[in-house]
Order: sequence, then C-alpha cells, then structure tokens
Amino acid sequence: MTEYQDEHIIEAIGRARIVVRDGEVIEVGEPMIRDCPLAKRFAYPIPEMSREHIAENIRHRIRAFGMCTPDRQVEDDREFVGFGASEIISFGMKAGILDAAVLACDGAGTVIVTKPSMVQGIGGRMSGLVRTVPYRSVIERIEEGGGIVLDQNGATMDQVEGAARAVAEGFAHIAVTVALPGDAETIRGLFPDILIIGVHVTGLSEAEAEMLVSASDIVTACASGSIRRIAGERALLQAGVSVPVFAMTKRGKELLIEKIRQSDEQVLIKPTKLPAGGGTLPEPLI
Repeated sequence: MTEYQDEHIIEAIGRARIVVRDGEVIEVGEPMIRDCPLAKRFAYPIPEMSREHIAENIRHRIRAFGMCTPDRQVEDDREFVGFGASEIISFGMKAGILDAAVLACDGAGTVIVTKPSMVQGIGGRMSGLVRTVPYRSVIERIEEGGGIVLDQNGATMDQVEGAARAVAEGFAHIAVTVALPGDAETIRGLFPDILIIGVHVTGLSEAEAEMLVSASDIVTACASGSIRRIAGERALLQAGVSVPVFAMTKRGKELLIEKIRQSDEQVLIKPTKLPAGGGTLPEPLI
C-alpha cells in the first residue's frame, strides 16, 4: 500500500470511510446507514446519505476550520449537540469535575487537553479519526493552549498510552474518549478512576458492544443497534431519544444530571424503563 506524507482517514457520517489527502477529499466510501437525524442538523447539513453529500460536508469542514490541514483550528466555545462527548467533557471541566481529557485530533494524534474550548474545538468537529499525520503548526497550537501531544513525530493514536500519560502528568480527574472496546477494557483495568466515554460505536458487534458498555461510564448510541440493546437495558440515565447517550455508572449519571441542572433549557424528567424510544432514529440501526 502506498504511504502518503499528508493523508488522513476518517470514519464518519454513517461510518463511511473518508480519505483526505493534501487538503482534498480523495475518497468517500459507501455509508453503512441510509438516514441520520443528527446529520440533518450539522452546521453543513446532510439531507441524504450519499457519497456526494458526505464529501461536501467534509469539504465544508476543511474550509470552515481547516480540518486535516496545517490550518486546523483547535479551540471553539460553541456547543454543536446537547450531549456530545466533547460537550459533556468541556462542561465537566467548566464545572470543576474534570481537569484533563484524552482525545484524538487530526494533525496531532492522541492529545491531552485541559481547556474546555480546546476539548470542544478538537472533539466537537471530529469523529471517527482512524489515521492522521503530524502538523507542526497544529501541535504548536495545542501546546500553546496547555495541551500535550503524545507522539509529535508520528501523530499516532493510542488512548491507553494517552491515559497513562495523563495520570503520569499528575491529573486527578481525567476523561478519555474511546472507540475501541479493547482499549476501554484495558483503561478500566489499569486506571479505574478515569471517566471513559465510548464513542464511534456504529457497526459494533454484540460482543464488542458488551465489552465497551461494561468498561464505560458513558456511551454514545450513534446508529448502533447493539449499543441500544445492551446499554439501554442497563443504563442509569438516557439523554436524548433519536441519537441518545447512556450513562452506565453513577458518576456518569451525576455528570449528565449536573449538566442538565446548570442548563437553561427546558427538560422533562421521568422515571421509565430504558431505552426510551420515539423520534426519528437512524436507519438502519446496525
């Protein structure tokens, strides 16, 4: 396989495989789902799950904030969804509940950040990063904002090593986003006090979903049928309906409730059996 010096691989928007090379969208694979209510509410909406619409959404991200380029912006204060992983973590930092987050960033790989605006700037606009390359300019922006880049030369993504580095740096209240169930299980075993948020779950098998749910404090549902079945039955709290987030542990539940408590939005709270349905769901759930 040819190795390119400036190539990024993303799985996003229905878990389509997207290749960005030299700032251009080179390849868009077939999405795994036909429809997603969340995608229709993106800053650049996707009215239907087609390769053409997905490619244009990614081009918009490249133009808007430099995704997968040396111009990548790494800070933002806007909330893009109510209970996205980055929104939850950035809130936790603002509330003094969390002091560091281990994330994946295009142009840098695994990073440790301590500013809510950097959590949101990096994580709020990136999902399903599979492979990336290092950009000196992006790394410098992260470091200038007090962040740590795990591998400045290779931009590797290793959430387990990122968690270990965060602990070694002396952070006491750490959150980590994890897409690989095995990584979640390893982090839970090594660092039981870290808050684990399972992300990018579309397409997980029953066994993979079981592993991720068992190790996580919070799990996003995406378009995963297995996560809805397994997490939904055990969750202590569900936030959202169409594309919900499940709190699997007491501290995950407390973090989401505190976010709700400090919000000015209207909220319905009702004891019920989970998962709670309604609304328009992604199609199909896989």
